[in-house]
Amino acid sequence: MELIRISALLDNYIWLLCDEDKRCVIIDPAESQPVIDILAANQLIPVAIFLTHHHHDHVGGVPGLLIKHPELPVYGPEETRKKGATQIVHEHETIEIAHFSFRIIELPGHTLGHIAFYQAPHLFCGDTLFSGGCGRLFEGTAEQMFSSLGKISSLPDDTLICCAHEYTAANMAFAKAVLPDNQTIHNYYQKIIERRENRQATVPTTLQTEKKINVFLNCHDIDLQKNIGIKPNSISLSSVFQQLRAYKDRF
Repeated sequence: MELIRISALLDNYIWLLCDEDKRCVIIDPAESQPVIDILAANQLIPVAIFLTHHHHDHVGGVPGLLIKHPELPVYGPEETRKKGATQIVHEHETIEIAHFSFRIIELPGHTLGHIAFYQAPHLFCGDTLFSGGCGRLFEGTAEQMFSSLGKISSLPDDTLICCAHEYTAANMAFAKAVLPDNQTIHNYYQKIIERRENRQATVPTTLQTEKKINVFLNCHDIDLQKNIGIKPNSISLSSVFQQLRAYKDRF
């Protein structure tokens, strides 16, 4: 499989996953023209569009793509039905198309119906998990998002986190503020700054890396709890997450 990352809008990424026959799926098309250009330049044959949630910067390219490729099925959660989805999918269902086999994982939190598409090792998780961070709680609860991150954490460590935004530098600045003495976070932050100064993308990343540097996957960390004003082990981990997410919102 070949993974192609397409920059769109201000800081979005559109993903294409391609098989050996040059067939591909398109994930979260924020815009249509950049995708159309890549398809033509690489002689790729799209077989489906996948939508993780209903926000415009993830579905805005659907109409333009369907003008060019009207036969394409569009898979997504119920909340994307009015955004162009023709095939509504749910937890544990599998999409079998061309040489692809994707499992659906429901990840409420950022939105109530947010989903991910997983074909090992690729996880297309939209705005649930970012490198060094996680999505804002626009519709769901902190408990829902904490549970969704737990689902992702249970996947194999070599899972590739194909998120939909280039937010890593800002996320790692926050991680440094939360855990200023963590050398792993400090080193990763420096690496990310260098990559961004060279205009390089910072994703995909691996789940193994995220478990080391992403504070939202480390709510059990005693130093983290102390540094955000929580007496260690005094509240549930989902409540720690809630306070940490609120701190990030103000950061």
